[in-house]
Amino acid sequence: MADQRDQMKRIFDRIAGVPPTESQIQEMLNAGSTVDAAMIATEAPSFYSVTLKNFVTPWTNRDQTVFAPLNDYTATVIGMVRDDLPFNEVLSADVLYTVNASGLPAVSATSNDHYAMAEERGIDLKAALVRTNQSTVYGIPAEATAGVVTTRAAAEAFFIDGTNRAMFRFTLMNHMCRDLEQVLDITRPPDRIRQDVSRSPGGDSRIFLNNCIGCHSGMDPMAQAYAYYDFDETQGRLVYTPGVVNAKYFNNADNFKPGFVTPDDSWENRWRAGPNVVLGWPATGGSGQGAKSLGVELASSDAFAQCQVEKVFKAVCFRSPGNAADRSAVSTIKGNFRNGYNLRRVFAETADYCKGE
Repeated sequence: MADQRDQMKRIFDRIAGVPPTESQIQEMLNAGSTVDAAMIATEAPSFYSVTLKNFVTPWTNRDQTVFAPLNDYTATVIGMVRDDLPFNEVLSADVLYTVNASGLPAVSATSNDHYAMAEERGIDLKAALVRTNQSTVYGIPAEATAGVVTTRAAAEAFFIDGTNRAMFRFTLMNHMCRDLEQVLDITRPPDRIRQDVSRSPGGDSRIFLNNCIGCHSGMDPMAQAYAYYDFDETQGRLVYTPGVVNAKYFNNADNFKPGFVTPDDSWENRWRAGPNVVLGWPATGGSGQGAKSLGVELASSDAFAQCQVEKVFKAVCFRSPGNAADRSAVSTIKGNFRNGYNLRRVFAETADYCKGE
C-alpha cells in the first residue's frame, strides 16, 4: 500500500530514473491530477539523457544492446519526445536532432563523433537538442527522408551489405513489436519474391512453400521501398541514388532466375489481406513509392501504436502487461496515444497506472 507521497516518489523514480527532491514531490502533489504530476517528472533532464536514451538505443543496432554510444537515431527520438512531435511521424518525417554545445565536432553524414562526444561530456540533452532536417544536414532529398530509417545510425546498422531486408525486419521489430516469424503467412502470392530466394532449398520445394514464402511474400514487396538506399562503408554514410536500384537487390540472381527482378522502389502491403489484417492497417494506403510512404503505412497501423505503449509499459512498470487489468490499461493508453501520438504522455499515463495503491 502506498500513500500519495510514496506514489509521487515512485512515479518520479520510474520516469526520471533518479529520486525526486522534496520540492519536486511537493510540486507533483500540487498538480491537478496524477497524470499531470507524472508530466512534471518528464521535465527532469535525466528522463531524456538516461531513461529515453536507454529506451531507444537498442532500436539502433543489430545486437539490440543498450550499451551503444549516443547517435543521431537516438537523439532524434529523444528530441521528438521532448517536443511532443507526433510520434507516428518517426518513420517518415524529414527530421533530425543535433546537439547545440560548444566544442563538439560538427554534425556529419560520415561520422557519429558529434553525438558520441556529447554523451562523453554529459551534455544535458533536454536543454541542448536542436531540431533540424536531414535534407539540410545530410543532403538527402526531402522526399527520400524517412524519419529514423534514414538516420546515419540506422543506415550503418541495417542498410549495410545484405539485401536491405534487414531494415524492414528491424523496423518491424522495433516499431511494431513483431519479428518475421510472428507475421508469417504462406497464403500470400509469391510473385514479388526476389531471385535470391531458392524455391527448393536443399532440393525440397516444400520448405519454400511452407516456410520461406511465409516471410518473403509479405516482406519483399515492402522492402522494395528501400531499393535506392545503401550504406557506403568507404564513405561511412547513407547513399541515396534516385531511380537506380542498388546492386544488392540482384544478389544471387541465379538461385531462381524466374524470380522477381526489382525495377524501382514501389512497394505493396500484401498483409492487408490474410491473417495479418489483425495488425490494424489504415483505411487508405497499401502501396506507394519509397521509404517515406512505407513509413506512413507502418506507423498508421494499430500494431504500431500498441507496440509503443507496450514498450513504455515494460520500461516504466518493469514488466510486460500480464493480466486483464494491465491489458485494459494498455488499451486505454493506446487510444489516448492515437489522438495526437504524444509519446511523452504515454510515459506519464503508464506511470500513473503503475504508481501503486
